[in-house]
Amino acid sequence: MTLMLSRRSFSAALAGAAAAPLLPRAGLAQAPYLDIRPGGQFRPIPIAVTNFVGEGQQASTLTGIITNNFRRSVFLQPVDPKTFTEQVTNPDQAPRMDAWRVLNAQFVVTGRAGRAPDGRLKTEFRLWEVATGQQVAGQQYVTDPANSRRVAHIVSDAIFTRITGEKGFFDTRVVFVDETGSKEKRRKRLAIMDQDGGNVRYLTRGDDLVVTPRFSPSSQDVTYMSFGNGDPKVYLLNIESGQREVVGNFPGMTFSPRFSPDGQRIVMSLSQGSGSNLFAMDIRSRSTMRLTDSSAIDTSPSYSPDGSQIVFESDRGGGQQIYMMGGSGGGAKRISFGEGARYSTPVWSPKGDYIAFTRQKGGSFAIGVMKPDGSGERIITEGYHNEGPTWAPNGLYVMFFRDPGGQSGAKIFMADVFGRGEFPVPTPSFGSDPSWGPLLS
Repeated sequence: MTLMLSRRSFSAALAGAAAAPLLPRAGLAQAPYLDIRPGGQFRPIPIAVTNFVGEGQQASTLTGIITNNFRRSVFLQPVDPKTFTEQVTNPDQAPRMDAWRVLNAQFVVTGRAGRAPDGRLKTEFRLWEVATGQQVAGQQYVTDPANSRRVAHIVSDAIFTRITGEKGFFDTRVVFVDETGSKEKRRKRLAIMDQDGGNVRYLTRGDDLVVTPRFSPSSQDVTYMSFGNGDPKVYLLNIESGQREVVGNFPGMTFSPRFSPDGQRIVMSLSQGSGSNLFAMDIRSRSTMRLTDSSAIDTSPSYSPDGSQIVFESDRGGGQQIYMMGGSGGGAKRISFGEGARYSTPVWSPKGDYIAFTRQKGGSFAIGVMKPDGSGERIITEGYHNEGPTWAPNGLYVMFFRDPGGQSGAKIFMADVFGRGEFPVPTPSFGSDPSWGPLLS
């Protein structure tokens, strides 16, 4: 099992004669070429990731993971290594900037990876700005070799944040439903992976049907639904310890459990007769509070980042639409108004600026975002049966799944919130219902 060490426990800023002071340079994070606003003059930033120096596969693996992370980030655009005219052999020395200017690279990454005297993995990187020839970031990491993939993600985050001024998202994990077998006898297991599809680990054996896993935004806990012998239960699972406990065994059907921002409550939908209402449960006391009281189907609740409001899906107006209410319940206000469209699975961005949703119109399923007041609706991707958006912790990306139907199965995809890029997230077999976890500390 990968050791979940804290970043601080195995990182240090590079120093020495070859390293420039690691002080923020004015204007770098606010560079004019990084206009990420909708409709802005956006251009991805060309960055050259040189081969990390080192023996064995670890150095080349680190280089590959970092390059792939940047490629999927949309904002950073790796320069094709086949065009490199300089082969970096000493990552401590500044590259020949003229060799990178002709390739239009704006930043160059150099680094090394190898075994420290005590057998641990030692990784170093330096980030150089081509225009000035100066080093603008650098870190050293010493850790157990089992953490090599995570080190690559941490390096990626450090560089991404230094260049863009935005929080990183690479050192994160995603819990999802792994699906195997035929359509008629589909086996569904709870699984977890790195955000790029690596390090897959199974959390349940597949004896019982599992659905709607949801990561806590504040811890490494997951809540999900399990149907053992037809009896629906809400479970709480700690990813690191493997400890699992039932937090609710309710009469009737339970849907869509999701954590509050502080991780202390779970909000869910409980069926009652022909309808369903929303309830919140305190995890410690197991006390429940009713949030809605109607004959409609209220489901898929999601808290705002400060916990003061809840967005949810309801058919109380005659069709599936998105509504907003206070975090303790009360009157609800409809916020989705797309003509001839049905809306479902609303999820609040960690930044609080957008709500992601699934929109069905005709035979098309779209993943989109809107502002909390319902304005500014924007479609990110559209096609056959896209569903279930989940946010990256920096609020710049969503994951979702797409099921083409027939005998094939669902696959997971990732896209930036502006719809500029979409990428498949590889899973061992079919995969659905992803939930993006917080940045690992």
